[in-house]
Amino acid sequence: MRQKQADAPPDTRKQQLMEDLRRTKCALDQAYSNFENVVDPDLIDCSIYELKAVQMRYRFLLKQAELLEKAT
Repeated sequence: MRQKQADAPPDTRKQQLMEDLRRTKCALDQAYSNFENVVDPDLIDCSIYELKAVQMRYRFLLKQAELLEKAT
């Protein structure tokens, strides 16, 4: 996937990145909602791991967007 993105024109890469950010933001909202609504200890742990993973992905995508903006 990285190779494909590196060869794509900047506008296409930016559109794809924005779409990934939008989807990840939705996933982040859902992860927060899940965390707030679970009561079983095992599900709480699961929700925490899921939330942390989505947060890390969102941060990564934001950094990629910053790099793309600096490159253009």
